Amino acid sequence: MTTPTLAQRVMPLLFVLLWSTGFVGAKFGLPYAGPLTFLSTRYVLVIVLMVVLALAMRAPWPKSPREAMHIGITGVLVQALYLGGVFVAIDRGLPAGVTALVVGMQPLLTALGAGFLLGERVSIRQWGGLALGFFGVSLVVSNKIAVDGMAPDELGTMLAPALLALIGITVGTLYQKRFCPRFDLRTGSIVQFVPTLILTALIANQTESMEITWSGEFVFALLWLVVVLSLGAISLLNLLIRSGSAVNVASLFYLTPPTTALIAWAMFGETLSGLALAGMIVAVAGVWLARKA
Repeated sequence: MTTPTLAQRVMPLLFVLLWSTGFVGAKFGLPYAGPLTFLSTRYVLVIVLMVVLALAMRAPWPKSPREAMHIGITGVLVQALYLGGVFVAIDRGLPAGVTALVVGMQPLLTALGAGFLLGERVSIRQWGGLALGFFGVSLVVSNKIAVDGMAPDELGTMLAPALLALIGITVGTLYQKRFCPRFDLRTGSIVQFVPTLILTALIANQTESMEITWSGEFVFALLWLVVVLSLGAISLLNLLIRSGSAVNVASLFYLTPPTTALIAWAMFGETLSGLALAGMIVAVAGVWLARKA
């Protein structure tokens, strides 16, 4: 067994940290634009930046239309469905805790799919780690769940995009691992974001006014999501999918709610209960078990 390099050890932790800051962009940006309008603007900037980078560095493009198609599909699943679903759910008023809990089922669903679709063997220890991680996430977000007294149709309207986000990130992870685990991150990002932009902008045009109130906070949020999330976290996610099993990668998403809670505590003074702190420890233990197996 080869010993992981320092970069291989740091990469998962850096991904979790960057991915967890996505709420910063949502918190600062959504008051000034519709969720899909916000994301469409973000995608435009990402595409422009990556085109310039790819051309300047003469990065290789996908070798065939089939490969490009697979890469594009992963972009739609992971970007358009997942991020679009999360942003719309939050914009509709679904509590962040509920959103995190719904999307937090992703590692369990990925483990189920990895066995059937990828032939990956999921050990009993991994199943135990995944279950423990989900329990930990539930503890972290338990004090943030507040949907009592809400009409079923209203709750359903808010839950639907969160469920779509769950499907998108789960299927996207499995699909990329199965059909296009390796591609150049510079040109691959362009291929991923172009169909994502088209789909997101079309839906935004039909459901939103597409008006933006430009402000310092909105610009900060936009640049944060472009540089930190789209260029940083997504590139790390692609590298992790390339080098690790689908279950190992998916288990990292259990660390997002605890890390997000810590960032919210540090930046915005949000409270952390003893139950939430216990949940963080349980979630970390679950991820350790799932990745150690």
